[in-house]
Amino acid sequence: MTRIALVTGGTRGIGAAISRSLKAAGHTVIANYAGNDEKAKAFHDETGIAVVKFDVSDHAMCETKLAEVEAEHGPIDIVVNNAGITRDGTFHRMSWESWKAVIDTDLSSLFCVTRPLINGMRDRNFGRVINISSINGQKGQMGQANYSAAKAGVIGFTKALAQENARKGITVNCVCPGYIDTDMVAAVPEKVLEGIIGAIPVGRLGQADEIGKLCAYLASDDAAFITGATMTINGGQYLA
Repeated sequence: MTRIALVTGGTRGIGAAISRSLKAAGHTVIANYAGNDEKAKAFHDETGIAVVKFDVSDHAMCETKLAEVEAEHGPIDIVVNNAGITRDGTFHRMSWESWKAVIDTDLSSLFCVTRPLINGMRDRNFGRVINISSINGQKGQMGQANYSAAKAGVIGFTKALAQENARKGITVNCVCPGYIDTDMVAAVPEKVLEGIIGAIPVGRLGQADEIGKLCAYLASDDAAFITGATMTINGGQYLA
């Protein structure tokens, strides 16, 4: 069944792969982006997927933009909270600005984006909420106290929201990618990247479309009995 899906941070990297996979599954996809107009236009031109620009950490802006999206495209039944940033640094040197930026974008955005949509899902007795966390939200990572805290919070949010909405036909699940072959990872120095790959039992980086296909499954009717789950997709690097 064709449904309306929103993917935050949906025009680049893992988000772009999720958007493509949901479209391939037959859904009408709207990809959110924060600021790179050139990349967003190129993504739209390549895929035909609609793009919409707004700050996922701005609650009032989310309410306005999501209302506009639903007025144009119809009720949003699938939301993938993928948008995220990093501001790495050891905690004893971390600024409040670096802490707050990551918490706002990687965690508070889940409230800002999901809250305006959840009542509509409850009224329709159907919804799919998929939250993208990280291996570092499960195991922690030196130099990422802000990011690890935010991504761990994503897991807790997922479990609570799943329990609240299970009887309303809404599933809420979390995907925790490991190291994925994206532009961000490709920018890591070669020797560091070799060490990362050496720590992954399957011996390679993950592919963005592997994340996308998992999200497409979780968004499907076939996944109706899966909720509150934390799906690790990391090549065996961390076993939860």
